[in-house]
Amino acid sequence: MKIAVYPGSFDPITLGHLDIIKRGSEMFDKLVVVVSVNTAKSPLFSPDERVKMIREATADLPNVEIDCFEGLIIDYCRQNNIKILLRGLRAITDFEYELQISQTNRAFSHNEVDTVFLTTSLEYAYLSSSTVREFASFHGDISRCVTPYVAQKVYEKYGYEQQSVKGE
Repeated sequence: MKIAVYPGSFDPITLGHLDIIKRGSEMFDKLVVVVSVNTAKSPLFSPDERVKMIREATADLPNVEIDCFEGLIIDYCRQNNIKILLRGLRAITDFEYELQISQTNRAFSHNEVDTVFLTTSLEYAYLSSSTVREFASFHGDISRCVTPYVAQKVYEKYGYEQQSVKGE
């Protein structure tokens, strides 16, 4: 059974993330989406809230599981006997960063964990969670960036109703 881990902060999960998840779920027998907890960051959503949003967004994908982990992703892989990381790439700048991380993960996992890269579909190449948060914080319309459920949760975090968004 080929199992891969797709780690990320997913704060919030975007349609670009979902693109990678859907395509990854077709490539692997099981795909585990792992919400990484980074204590150095100040996320908009708690890990539990992010897990809930991802579960809702991937409910139609039976071979996708959601988990949460604080620590090195190679430790998660080791603990769960998983040998493949899945990562999405939007641009060449992502590749440079992700290549370095993948090489580090491989070296520190004693060559047991490899990374598979998928390029994001062009329609989502501009998209990031930080862009979604910034747009939403200024009452921007994020409906092209996230699922309706996620949009509602983001708008609630910023204290306004979805209907009062600029640009609708």
